[in-house]
Amino acid sequence: MRTMNLDPFWRTSIGFDRLFDLMDESLRFEPEDHYPPCNIVRTGENSYRISLAVAGFKPEQISVSANQNVLTIAGRAEEKQDKAEYLYHGIAGRSFERRFNLADYVEVKGALLDEGLLQIELERELPDAMKPRRIDIKVGKAVGQGDCVRTIEHSKVA
Repeated sequence: MRTMNLDPFWRTSIGFDRLFDLMDESLRFEPEDHYPPCNIVRTGENSYRISLAVAGFKPEQISVSANQNVLTIAGRAEEKQDKAEYLYHGIAGRSFERRFNLADYVEVKGALLDEGLLQIELERELPDAMKPRRIDIKVGKAVGQGDCVRTIEHSKVA
């Protein structure tokens, strides 16, 4: 199923460029590096939290940026000065870059590094023009009803 061709959709659809780009990107077979491990949690109706396990990183070694619906988290590991001889090296301390695609109107509210977990708070804020609104129903005589309405007969028109 990885050989799906999206060209016919691109030729016949207008305004869905971002959706097709995401689909095309997800269909490319590239081994992904899942370091550092993360959790994505829905914390409310319009709020989310991404938690990354970044033990061993200092706040100045991590950068969080959001640009055009893509959240990028990068960590730069320090070069170790001592050349210790490890018998087993199980704690990863390498540089990383993780990207998350954000839906429209999802904004990063803040980031907190505590006990080796980087917590990034996200919230979807729809503009007022896109929120559903209630239309009041008025009671009374409908517009166009009453004395000022005239009917034109078919025979007089011709």
